[in-house]
Amino acid sequence: MKLVKAGALVAVALMMTAWGPVKIPAPSELVSPTPIEGTTGKYMSPFTSDGVTAEWVTKSMKVKASSAIGGMAGQYAGQKAAERVPFVGGMLGKSLGQKAGRSMALQSIGGAEFLTSTSDLSFDSVQQMAVFMYVNYSTRADYQQILDATYAIYPELQPAYTPALQSATRK
Repeated sequence: MKLVKAGALVAVALMMTAWGPVKIPAPSELVSPTPIEGTTGKYMSPFTSDGVTAEWVTKSMKVKASSAIGGMAGQYAGQKAAERVPFVGGMLGKSLGQKAGRSMALQSIGGAEFLTSTSDLSFDSVQQMAVFMYVNYSTRADYQQILDATYAIYPELQPAYTPALQSATRK
């Protein structure tokens, strides 16, 4: 019995070590993905090939609040639509909120056409975009604002960001 308890304690200690604070490598430790030149990728880069922020990012920074409003409205609608099933209502609300928030933010910057017309780099996945942004631009003073503005247009980037950095190729 004591051996079982000791084994359980060791297992818990190992799990706590593995589940400790999230560690993200320094930008200089990671290999940057190569963006697609042009707008054929699914996700437009918030940075242009000359290293400045794309115009859509500047506009997105100004309208990020509309995305939050859209998310709250979607959550409320989802809760009302499935009031008797709160778990489903919450999931529905989150999905509706993300779609409504992105739609509102996209409309506020001038639409998908403006997004692509002011970008010259793109990515096939949010994970590639996350690592590229982090490796090349995370030392900028305004990086968090740029990241937040990008989240407004691509809400799926936010939950993918940290895992992408943790699993990125190291130098």
